[in-house]
Amino acid sequence: ATDPSIPEENWECIQRFCDQVNADTEGPSFALRLLAHKIQSPQEGEALHALTVLETCVNNCGDRFHSEMAKFRFLNELIKVLSPKYYGIWSSEKVKSRVIEVIFSWTVWFPQEVKIQDAYQMLKKQGIVKEDPKLPEDKILPPPSPRPQNSIFDTDEEKSKLLARLLKSSHPEDLQAANRLIQSVVREEQEKSAQVSRRVNAISEVSESVKRMEQLLENYRRHELSPDDQETLQALLQRCGKLRPLLFRLASEAVADEEALAEILQANDKLLQVLGQYRQLVSSQ
Repeated sequence: ATDPSIPEENWECIQRFCDQVNADTEGPSFALRLLAHKIQSPQEGEALHALTVLETCVNNCGDRFHSEMAKFRFLNELIKVLSPKYYGIWSSEKVKSRVIEVIFSWTVWFPQEVKIQDAYQMLKKQGIVKEDPKLPEDKILPPPSPRPQNSIFDTDEEKSKLLARLLKSSHPEDLQAANRLIQSVVREEQEKSAQVSRRVNAISEVSESVKRMEQLLENYRRHELSPDDQETLQALLQRCGKLRPLLFRLASEAVADEEALAEILQANDKLLQVLGQYRQLVSSQ
């Protein structure tokens, strides 16, 4: 399956390798030890074939394989191919690019695997990865196992069936179509995730700002507000004023999600209440 003298992938051998991994109790750990050795080969062809076998195993060998590949023990072997302290000084640029693509694709499909995320972020901090790679059109990304909850593939039955049909095909154009479908869904899910992150951060900031303003307003009532606290109160007032239009934008994004919309409206109510308290207190004094 990794024979460097063969220019094209031997899919029959690769499939037999996957079958053996699935059949053997220790298959995933044995396979990854073998593949790590081949990926570190000084022969470019052998290393590239081994990476193809690795990605095919990720796509076909299920949870046991995913669990083993997400351990530092294996991730460190991939990192050695990139690190100038190890094999990075003589690994070809093509092999190193493929290794980066592989690890990056796993950060997308296995967001729950903290060690993969940590390994990739470490490569970025060390300057080994300067920017996220653009995955090529013909690269097959494996579906996650398990997929994140509320994945589009779980809620859109039509897309799920189409993906399953395309992945079973042996035609390259169908596999490319499957990859494009997966990447479009990844982008869609990443945008959903970004929306959730924006909402959580905004609601958290509203909660903290409101709580702090209420404390300062109580001190204001008692005439116990220091000059520094007065500056802090004014800064919070301005920030709360800017948070309101942000909440309106988030509400428009979440219009189809009743629970999220309720959270945003509740945060907006808290914001209005504390701003009202400020105006009432200042005008009364």
